[in-house]
Amino acid sequence: MIQKIKSGIYYINIRDWDRRLFDELIPLPNGTSYNAYVIKGSEKTALIDTSDPVKREEFIENLKSLNLSLDFVISQHAEQDHSGLLPETLKLFPEAKLVTNKKCQSFLKELLLIPETRFWIIEDGQEISLGNKTLKFIFTPWAHWPETFCTYLREDKILFSCDLFGSHYATSKVFVEENEIYLPAKRYYAEIMMPFRKTIIKNLAKIESLDIGIIAPSHGPIYANPKFIVNAYKNWSSEDVTNKVVIPYVSMHGSTEKMINFFIERLMGKGVDVEPFNLSKTDLGELAMSLVDTATIVLGAPMVLAGPHPLAVYAAYLVGILKPKAKFASVIGSYGWGGRLVETLKELMSSFKGEFLEPVLAKGYPKKGDYTNLEKLAEAIALRHREINILK
Repeated sequence: MIQKIKSGIYYINIRDWDRRLFDELIPLPNGTSYNAYVIKGSEKTALIDTSDPVKREEFIENLKSLNLSLDFVISQHAEQDHSGLLPETLKLFPEAKLVTNKKCQSFLKELLLIPETRFWIIEDGQEISLGNKTLKFIFTPWAHWPETFCTYLREDKILFSCDLFGSHYATSKVFVEENEIYLPAKRYYAEIMMPFRKTIIKNLAKIESLDIGIIAPSHGPIYANPKFIVNAYKNWSSEDVTNKVVIPYVSMHGSTEKMINFFIERLMGKGVDVEPFNLSKTDLGELAMSLVDTATIVLGAPMVLAGPHPLAVYAAYLVGILKPKAKFASVIGSYGWGGRLVETLKELMSSFKGEFLEPVLAKGYPKKGDYTNLEKLAEAIALRHREINILK
């Protein structure tokens, strides 16, 4: 679909309603969209990004329907859901220059075999005039690849933000309804942006001085009131945590689950919010969202042979690569004859730099002493939450 946003500015929104997995990894309960933008100035015309190759026919048909010539094709990010149709687009418009930065050029040459003669390399802060419209390029590395950048259309106050502020969300709506989009945007941040939290803060500072009236991301609908999503990113990327314990767990024969259920009740009784995730049934995107602002993570797992249950291994690995800002962590588990349950999970969570609280492990079915230790762990967590002023 093509939507005219403002005079001379067109939104090519290719919806992928049925896609349920991204990068063969990320669940997409709401599908996704691939957004490209055409800016027609009084002298020159630019296209920002393309689409995923799976939507080739639809994208090319939309682009041709505008009946225009292109002077510039701007590639803000080399990942194929943005760049996959660049070769096709450049064939359609043989005079167009492919505008990108040096890092992105190197990726596009390797990924798509685009010849060097098609590129026009830009620097951070550089501007291009389209006549009555001016494009300014703002490099935003590690949001979420090293080459990513945004494009600011000065006269119309539009920030084409690439993956920043995006959402994997196929919808008929062009503009965001704030309450509706909040969770898809948070899920997108959790799954894709959270590992780069510290560089996200720096990138937010780079765009802070811009007068932004509209944010147009590469996935999901457009923000006509961008302040709320910028503020949400600032909050998610900050060091602020909430009075919450996230408990990803799995249980084979009931022992670990019995301990987790007891532990949940004790935490709730002390005024601590709890979000448990049974890993045999959990949508991992939901778990990632919960990790964005939690103060504490407690993994629950039985032993399988000499190590943790594979689902707990996956959850620990997820925590390790997503790098949430949690301040405290621990492990609850059960075993038959021994092994490296705690050690393995801690190694997988090596990026966690907070305090690791005393784990609770039961041999076989949990007994009175195990419940006493669970009570102590719940009290230790409540105490830590009070110390950092998130629990009164």
